[in-house]
Amino acid sequence: MAAASDIHPLTAGVALTDEQLLASYAAAERAKPWLRANFVSSIDGAATHEGVSGGLGTPADGRVFPLLRRLADVIVVGAGTVRHEGYRNLALDEESVAWRTANGLSAQPPFAIVTASLRLEPKDLESYATRPFVITTEQASAEQRKRIEEVADVIIAGDSQVDTVELKHALAERGYPQLHSEGGPTLFATMIAQGVVDELCLTISPRLEGGSARRIVDAAEATPQDMMLAHAFSAADGTLLLRYTRA
Repeated sequence: MAAASDIHPLTAGVALTDEQLLASYAAAERAKPWLRANFVSSIDGAATHEGVSGGLGTPADGRVFPLLRRLADVIVVGAGTVRHEGYRNLALDEESVAWRTANGLSAQPPFAIVTASLRLEPKDLESYATRPFVITTEQASAEQRKRIEEVADVIIAGDSQVDTVELKHALAERGYPQLHSEGGPTLFATMIAQGVVDELCLTISPRLEGGSARRIVDAAEATPQDMMLAHAFSAADGTLLLRYTRA
């Protein structure tokens, strides 16, 4: 009997191992700056259930999510998502650490938290597994920046709004070319508009949500970008795992 988290290509019924999944999602050139975004959505396009994306999670999504983190040099996330989704002390497990060190990566990928206003509590940053980055702007409070610098490495990217082109370049320049972004929708919209998205991993949760939930992109204006399907996996629990790369 198939397990709820078994994942296989749409055209074949053979379940994929974790190593096969890692190989399927691995970047062709690790040294090349590459920004992957990862989101989950309901069938009808909702990005949250009861206000959080985790509410749409499935066993298959829960299996792939940490594998994508395992492949990352740095995990990029907006400060709003940190607050709403409860990002605290997000260390990879021992198996992931062993895999990363065996493959020449740091034991834990640092988090890079994006905030134009620096509306963060320094004490909340102290519990991360490794010293995080905070990406902010020239106009952010100098006093607050000094407080944040005690517990995180602050990177200035942009004047009044965070420039994700500068963000991507700054992190790659510091030795973190493989960027894994986990949202939220406003940051993702900025990334699309500024042309830095190389890949989208989209989990389609097998449910109809209804209501007025946000989409995975929250923007006032459309900024189209062509993508192509790199792979499509399905799971016994009805989940679809789609990977798109820049066309």
